Amino acid sequence: MFLPAQPIYPVAGIRDIEARVMPDAKPSLMERAGRAAAEDAVRLIIDRPGPILVACGPGNNGGDGFVLARHFRQAGREVVTVFADDAAALPPDAAKALADWHAAGGQTVAALPPTPADGWALVVDALFGIGLTRPIVGRHAEWIATLNGQRAPRLALDIPSGLDADTGRVLGACFRATHTTTFIALKPGLLTLDGPDYAGEVSVQRLEVDAAAWLKPQGHAVRPSLFARHLVARRRNSHKGCYGDAAILGGAPGMGGAALLAARAALWLGAGRVFAGLIDPQAPTLDPSRPELMLRPADELPAQLTALAIGPGLGQSGRAAAALTQAIAREIPLVLDADALNLLAADPHLQHAVLTRSAPTILTPHPAEAGRLLGCDTAAVQADRVSAARALATRYRAHTVLKGCGSVIASTDGNWYINGTGHPGMASAGMGDVLSGLIVALLAQGWPAAQALIAAVHLHGAAGDRLAREGIGPIGLSASEVIDAARGIFNAWIIEANRDGG
Repeated sequence: MFLPAQPIYPVAGIRDIEARVMPDAKPSLMERAGRAAAEDAVRLIIDRPGPILVACGPGNNGGDGFVLARHFRQAGREVVTVFADDAAALPPDAAKALADWHAAGGQTVAALPPTPADGWALVVDALFGIGLTRPIVGRHAEWIATLNGQRAPRLALDIPSGLDADTGRVLGACFRATHTTTFIALKPGLLTLDGPDYAGEVSVQRLEVDAAAWLKPQGHAVRPSLFARHLVARRRNSHKGCYGDAAILGGAPGMGGAALLAARAALWLGAGRVFAGLIDPQAPTLDPSRPELMLRPADELPAQLTALAIGPGLGQSGRAAAALTQAIAREIPLVLDADALNLLAADPHLQHAVLTRSAPTILTPHPAEAGRLLGCDTAAVQADRVSAARALATRYRAHTVLKGCGSVIASTDGNWYINGTGHPGMASAGMGDVLSGLIVALLAQGWPAAQALIAAVHLHGAAGDRLAREGIGPIGLSASEVIDAARGIFNAWIIEANRDGG
């Protein structure tokens, strides 16, 4: 069966949990963290001889490094520990970890030593932890630059030094890890914005702490377990009417392909019937490659639809604005994408209409569109992607995905999710249109809006990942190729969810 979704906590949540657990923790959380990181590190150096380099900083992250160093020294490995800060100013647990390191025969040096002739077996970053909020400069920045140049596995403890744990922003210099051992639970910054480029492979060591028992998480890393109960096998006694009528509204002159991509995706993900309402007066009435699709003028979509997506190739003409007004007035699940979002951002009347809808609404902005919807610039959105997605969900009373590296999904109930599937090869034309088609297909089949959005985002990225593994991309991957892969994965999920009676 599917693995459970891992909780994500911002720094304030982790600090809250630590404060509740630490008074009774024996051994201490620092001792547990250093030992757990050492256990993770063993698999990185199992076939690598030579010394281990541990760079320790002035706080508790440095203490974690001293504990790790001690465990490796006691196991017979050569360890070089670099520490150039004031030992007397260390927090109590870190001071004890340093004393224990010295008691075990370990020494510290105040400057990075030359790289051994055969290189380091492992480089460990224990400079700054999750509490860092300022750019790293000076000596530590120079250390990080040198560490990043080492041809060895590079392990970060809790989070790469220089990466904001809440946002994924790089704060000046940043350690570029090949692996990160993070403690207690995932942090948002490991999963979104620059985080995946700097954290490498992430391992969560819970340190014998059940975080959710102390503080209910609002954030989760997306896994199919979040929507598995909706992965229901079809009854034999069914017909196309059981699976809904989905429609895509868009396709202005010169942009008909966007609407057709979305419609094809909806068809291949199982909507019973799929309509494409096209703005272009000269639009074709048939898609020869998918004759199952029903192409109509934008104002001739059926009155009785199950779900509607508007935006792919919509444009911002008067006809497009009128179509959007009519779409928002339909009391069916609605996906707003692309130029539908730009029109919405520019019109307070449309914003009020969306806010007061009784049927579910889904927004799918990229960062620039999100900035327009929030009345800020793209940089402000990217500075805190989780907060931006949650603000959109609240302002428009709409389930929202803020697309990008580590797409952030925010639901109207306050919960949020970060998706880890997908890759840079999916930064190509039409990918967002395919995502809209996947979402509206699930809505048409009766999925709740939040689960439809989470599943479609995860599926979209997983399809791209599968194609890359098969040698299709990442560079040069096209949106239309993702549709077939998504269908295959979705059917495999349904088989898995219903194995042995479900």
